[in-house]
Amino acid sequence: MNAPVELPIEKHASPDRQAEVAEALLRFLPASSVLWKQSDTRPYECDGLSMFRQQPMVVALPETEEQIAAILRLCSKLGVPVVARGAGTSLSGGSMPHGEGVLLACAKLNKIIALDPLARTAVVQPGVRNLAISEAAVAHGLYYAPDPSSQIACSIGGNVAENSGGVHCLKYGLTVHNVVRVRGLTMTGEPVVFGSDAPDCPGLDLLALIVGSEGMLAVVTEVTVKLIPKPQAAKLIMASFDDVETAGDAVAAIISAGIIPAGLEMMDQQATRMVEPFAKAGYDLDAAAILLCESDGTVDEVDDEIRHMEAVLGASGAKRLVVAQNETERLKLWAGRKNAFPAAGRVSPDYYCMDGTIPKKRLGEMLKAIQAMEGQYRLRCPNVFHAGDGNLHPLILFDANDADELRRAEDFGAEILTLCVTLGGTITGEHGVGIEKINQMCIQFEAPELERFRGVKRAFDEAGLLNPDKGIPSLHRCAEFGRLHVHGGALPHPDLPRF
Repeated sequence: MNAPVELPIEKHASPDRQAEVAEALLRFLPASSVLWKQSDTRPYECDGLSMFRQQPMVVALPETEEQIAAILRLCSKLGVPVVARGAGTSLSGGSMPHGEGVLLACAKLNKIIALDPLARTAVVQPGVRNLAISEAAVAHGLYYAPDPSSQIACSIGGNVAENSGGVHCLKYGLTVHNVVRVRGLTMTGEPVVFGSDAPDCPGLDLLALIVGSEGMLAVVTEVTVKLIPKPQAAKLIMASFDDVETAGDAVAAIISAGIIPAGLEMMDQQATRMVEPFAKAGYDLDAAAILLCESDGTVDEVDDEIRHMEAVLGASGAKRLVVAQNETERLKLWAGRKNAFPAAGRVSPDYYCMDGTIPKKRLGEMLKAIQAMEGQYRLRCPNVFHAGDGNLHPLILFDANDADELRRAEDFGAEILTLCVTLGGTITGEHGVGIEKINQMCIQFEAPELERFRGVKRAFDEAGLLNPDKGIPSLHRCAEFGRLHVHGGALPHPDLPRF
């Protein structure tokens, strides 16, 4: 059962309104940069979470910050909602369009403006791919640390919006820890700068506010990121366990031993058996769960940390320890983890990738609970975790052509998120709230907290036109959600077009 919503999320603009907005945009944008025919806007109807779809009224494809400012000023004047979009790899419906609004696609702003190897920074436009930054910096022995699984395609503007992480975020941090300055535009087209090129800046730390704000406060037009030296060496251990709870406890043991690995990932047996035929990573398919534990730094540091991790893992119940003998083996083991999502697409018509975070000491408990839920909802759920920081990515496998399976997948996901909060965690680690988790915001936060969130939104976007209906539920919505005691409610609206 889904909570009712007072916000009419499924909307369709009248032909006259659509023509008015398109014609106004064509006064300062070339014809190739304004799309309004259904066949042209269809590719923009969803992001990586294709469970929720909505065609935009108009798609605008600006090439400069000046064009973005003009689009925002026009839409502000006409009262037209705007949703900014990068590469569309987000997995929470955060960049799903508004049916009566303009989708602002920033893919053409894809230039690396400056790269300073002495300051170890790069200034980039929002459409630059995550991996392209490291590719440009490699000649200087530098790279950009956050590495989402989608890094080959995802854009830095989207990374800022969602505060993206990746398999190495345990040691090197999320996007917020690797960005020093963000330039953007408010809904009225006013330039605004968060952070500075200096080590610190006066006033409130608004940089931490814009990173992870999911496009609701400003449209990002320029980002200055930190670059760090490539480590001299890196080694990876694959540790095998006979049960998932022991593997989860081993994660807590590593951290409590004072070790901060460069990467610490967990995959259960369902996940390894799903991935191995696709990636041929060399995983132990007999293990109930494996941990991938990486060390990087100088050669001596790595050798010492690997020995320390082997001792802790052995004492924590690991039945087998395999250390990658060369760079090729190390990259193959990581390739399996990073290809978990495409591998899921090979074994199931559809999958629903969850994103919650729990205390590390509760990992084993959560995995056992998910196994029980598989029986309850009659759906398979391989698990891949950023185990080091407790960030879960259960992959619920289902067939969207079966309405009952789709409903069960939604309810399964909602129960996982509810349990995350119950165990002392949060409803998102790096994918954001978007459309997907808006009901669970009512579980995570009390009414006064939600009102403060809305106050921040009003301070930047008084008219509420920038990425509306996302992220912050109304008090009425939460009252209805609580009154109905909905356990599921993954969908924000029963009539939202899906598949």
